[in-house]
Amino acid sequence: MINSLEGRFFQAFIALLEEKSFSRAGERLGYVQSTVTTHIQQLEKICGQKLFHRFPRGVEPTEAGKVFSKYAYQYVHLSESLKESMNDMNQPCGTINIRLQESFFLTRMLPFVQEYTRNFPSVNLRVEQGAHQDILKSVLDYALDFGIVPQNPERHDILFYPIMEETIVFVASEDLVRKVESVGAQILNDEVFISNGTSCLYHTTAVDVLKNEGIVVKDALELSSLEMIKELVCCGKGFALVPKIAIKNELKMGRLKILPFTSKISFTHGLIVHKNRERSFTAESFQSELLKYFKEY
Repeated sequence: MINSLEGRFFQAFIALLEEKSFSRAGERLGYVQSTVTTHIQQLEKICGQKLFHRFPRGVEPTEAGKVFSKYAYQYVHLSESLKESMNDMNQPCGTINIRLQESFFLTRMLPFVQEYTRNFPSVNLRVEQGAHQDILKSVLDYALDFGIVPQNPERHDILFYPIMEETIVFVASEDLVRKVESVGAQILNDEVFISNGTSCLYHTTAVDVLKNEGIVVKDALELSSLEMIKELVCCGKGFALVPKIAIKNELKMGRLKILPFTSKISFTHGLIVHKNRERSFTAESFQSELLKYFKEY
């Protein structure tokens, strides 16, 4: 098999996996669509397995494709590491793939990204948004160089580097908080809980805390954007669990209030990387710069 595999096949596979479209994968690689199709067909012939389901709306990996993706990412990563090492032994260059929650990026990570980009212009820092379990899975599948998650996964195959403790609070509009203070927290049984979704660690933590307060989440609304969550809560359309720093301005302006729960909630965000991932000089440098930045934060 190894004599038949070519690097461009792996690049076409990853582009199609991420873009979910032959035409978009071709645009990304600078190929015509038929070239991507040919590369995938050749891969499937070499592997003896169908790697993608073709649907009218796009493509999705088969079970064989999901298995193959792990090795495709490792191949491309190794190739990039080799290129970096040969091009320049002392200057970071190439691509770093990192995924984290939107709230952490907006409130903590953005200044670091701006500073790092200025200091290391030869590094393509590819930052993506994701939920806790999604980030962990992608690191385990070698699809990412790094992830930032709000809690130590405590896995033997994951290295966790703590970077910051974050205070999380329940928030609601001033009117709803006033009702809770006068009537009691039980009225929240009839309110909508707004979160990033059931796969989000904030959501599962909130459900547990509310349960201890005698509140059952009956109606939940899933939104991908922190800003949308805050605006809906400000309008009195429900309540949410968010990082305290993310609502600093809203608290100051009186648009949001912290719900009076006795439980203090905090998470320790940290950088995660696969224990067996071979880190390039650029990846090692990035990790060092990030940990140094948050140590001085």
